[in-house]
Amino acid sequence: MNKTRRHNTFRHPRPRRVLFTARDLFALMAPLAVEQALVMLVSVVDVAMISNVSEAAVSAVSLVDMLTYFFIVLFAALSAGGAVVVSQYLGARQSTEASQAAGQLVGLSALFGLAIMSVMLAAESPVLDLLFGSAEANVTEAAWLYLLFVVLSLPFLSVYDGVAAIFRSMNKTSVTMYVSLAANAVNVIGNAVGVFVLQAGILGVAVPTLLARVFSAVVILVLVRRPSLAVTVRLRDALRLKAAMVRRILTIAVPGAIENGTFAFGKVVVVAIVALFGTTQMAANGVADSIEKLAVLVVTANNLAVITVCGQYVGADDHDGTRYGVRQVMTVSFVATAVLGLGEIALLPALRPLFAVTDATWSVACVLIVAHNLMAIALHPASFNLANALRAAGDVTFTMVVGIASLIVCRLGTAYLVGVVAGWGIYGVWLGMGADWLARTIAFGLRWRSGAWEGRAVIGDERESTARCHRSNRELPTEDADSCAAQG
Repeated sequence: MNKTRRHNTFRHPRPRRVLFTARDLFALMAPLAVEQALVMLVSVVDVAMISNVSEAAVSAVSLVDMLTYFFIVLFAALSAGGAVVVSQYLGARQSTEASQAAGQLVGLSALFGLAIMSVMLAAESPVLDLLFGSAEANVTEAAWLYLLFVVLSLPFLSVYDGVAAIFRSMNKTSVTMYVSLAANAVNVIGNAVGVFVLQAGILGVAVPTLLARVFSAVVILVLVRRPSLAVTVRLRDALRLKAAMVRRILTIAVPGAIENGTFAFGKVVVVAIVALFGTTQMAANGVADSIEKLAVLVVTANNLAVITVCGQYVGADDHDGTRYGVRQVMTVSFVATAVLGLGEIALLPALRPLFAVTDATWSVACVLIVAHNLMAIALHPASFNLANALRAAGDVTFTMVVGIASLIVCRLGTAYLVGVVAGWGIYGVWLGMGADWLARTIAFGLRWRSGAWEGRAVIGDERESTARCHRSNRELPTEDADSCAAQG
């Protein structure tokens, strides 16, 4: 029986109970895509505003953002761990436990954010000296001031990420979209006032960043305490961390943090390799990197959506339903990537006036974008959506090992051997990205097909205990059933 089920993995499995209709999936995925597009747009606007302060301010923000990216991926790993646990409980129809897990996630997020803030406040000067000591004095001074406000905002960012993950688990992504829209409006308007009206320099950019993150954390905390929600965060659950629930969350979060941290470090290594290839190729890399993100926007959004879908089906102990749900999400990702990727290629001539670069730089950038989009259409959804599906099923160690190995061997190895040793330059670096995606697609595809992820739900033991009690309530004498209920 088991072999037959696994053999049919990529056919058309049907769930025992449909948890996500087509309308539900649209309601889950569309706000996430809009939110990702908003982040991209606001990023461009921010850079444009900051450039009106000074070149030192642009450099300072860029340097600090490279550092804080590490913290952001750690927060994302923690929130993903919480989202998996909450989603699985919701799929198992254990709303009380889902609410407890949500409260624990909020408490952990606040504690983690405060811990990082405290460490960074104590070590801010040594960190800046270590990382940016060779920068010019005006850049270092601006970086120190900007970093101070960013560090103060980290606990609020961590809490927002945690609560946003809870809303995603409930299929309430429209809430996070509207909160994100409002917070980004605070940020952009604050930047405009600080830079153009008050002419406050780097402070005109730093203070709105802090205010926007405080605003988003406070608003989303108020919203998640509404008793009408399927999952409600209670203060006592956030303040009293319980070892068993924390362990479930960290079981998913820690491997994800290790993998994400390694990936962030790999990005720094890639930047160092690209710096070897001269100004034209470096500029082309920057231009292509700013454009290609649109092609994979839906995949990036669905990386979050698939955790909710897969997590709930896994919580319901419905393996065919899990395959069914993941297949639906990935179908959307493949179709959207093809439409956006090919559309972006067709629009390249129209995008040319937006970039004040030489024709040589633009030509190289176009080659990179075309290559990237064609590789993304074939590989990107399986490389990333499928990885998050495995994580949501509890198969986190495998995804961590494959992710790190593929990054080091395929992405960095190919970038160095083909780009530097063989002399392909920036083309070798982007070929390494494709090699990484290919390796991940093969490894995760085979793992998914094998069914080795089945039975790895982080709530498995508790779900089985609850199921036994439910059976007892139906089958045992009244006094035994009452005893089982009391134990539960």
